[in-house]
Amino acid sequence: MADLKALAEAIISGNQQEAVRLTQQALDENVPADAILNDGLVAGMSVVGAKFKANEFYVPEVLIAARAMKSAMELLRPVLVETGVEPRGTVVIGTVRGDLHDIGKNLVAMMLEGAGYRVVDLGVDVKPEKFVEAVQQEKAQVVALSALLTTTMPA
Repeated sequence: MADLKALAEAIISGNQQEAVRLTQQALDENVPADAILNDGLVAGMSVVGAKFKANEFYVPEVLIAARAMKSAMELLRPVLVETGVEPRGTVVIGTVRGDLHDIGKNLVAMMLEGAGYRVVDLGVDVKPEKFVEAVQQEKAQVVALSALLTTTMPA
């Protein structure tokens, strides 16, 4: 029997291989994809977020957990689409022109995707016009801009 609590623990500990194995096991056992997402992956990342807020986890631990979640989501995403699970909304995200930093953007994108949003990632060094075009084309409800202020604002 699939153990979604163990899946959440694998996410919390950042155990990528175990997260993928448990996700595949749950899929093989016909556990509903939305249950795997909510009771396993999102539950784990919620704990990670709480630990980060309480200064019990730091950015490296959050990134490791997010990497485990991303790997599990790669298995789960096609099943969510196939079963018609509707996303909560669409988010266009990218790093603004003049900035090549993407760690924070990638982390936010993974968290949003795990929370059930469809994420359109435009990458780094994105021109303003590309954000506008993507928001219109994708009919996004949210646009998320990432920037390291010291590299994007004049002195």
